[in-house]
Amino acid sequence: MAMSGQKKTVLQLVGVVTVMGALAWASVPFYDWFCRVTGFGGVTNVAGAGADEVLDQTIKIRFDASKARDFAWEFTPVVREMELKIGETGLAFYEAYNPTDRPVAGQASYNVTPYSAGGFFSKIDCFCFTEQVLAPGERVQMPVTFFVDPEIVRDRDGKYVHTITLSYTFYEIDLPEGYAALDQKADRNLN
Repeated sequence: MAMSGQKKTVLQLVGVVTVMGALAWASVPFYDWFCRVTGFGGVTNVAGAGADEVLDQTIKIRFDASKARDFAWEFTPVVREMELKIGETGLAFYEAYNPTDRPVAGQASYNVTPYSAGGFFSKIDCFCFTEQVLAPGERVQMPVTFFVDPEIVRDRDGKYVHTITLSYTFYEIDLPEGYAALDQKADRNLN
């Protein structure tokens, strides 16, 4: 049974649209996977423990903090720079403060520069792995535990990296359900 030219064209067009939609849908997770595997775009690694080897060679780590426009928190690194041996486990803190009269939830996105160092910068634990909720007037120090993989000194581009900047940007997210109920109750009590 042969299809008419018009039906065949419509089916081909539907097929093209379906394939394009599937590719668009898959592009975000694929790009995320690609960045995590290669360190492309300054995406860091996640490690369960520190490095197996610590070198005598040192590297500077700088810490940067920013926040999305209209995000009420104050957010800064406690220390702006530290020097570590390559492979040594480092611990740094960022401070967040909620100056508002309501609980506010935030999530941090991150990257490192230069981008070529992303595949060698590994986080063991980080406040950025989970959402953060600060009560009105609450100030907290949030830790990040990390190391720079000794393989960086053997990498064609990585061996020229002497300073890595770890940057976080905080942005507001919806309050988790339990906090949202408390916030609504507080609003009712004020009115």
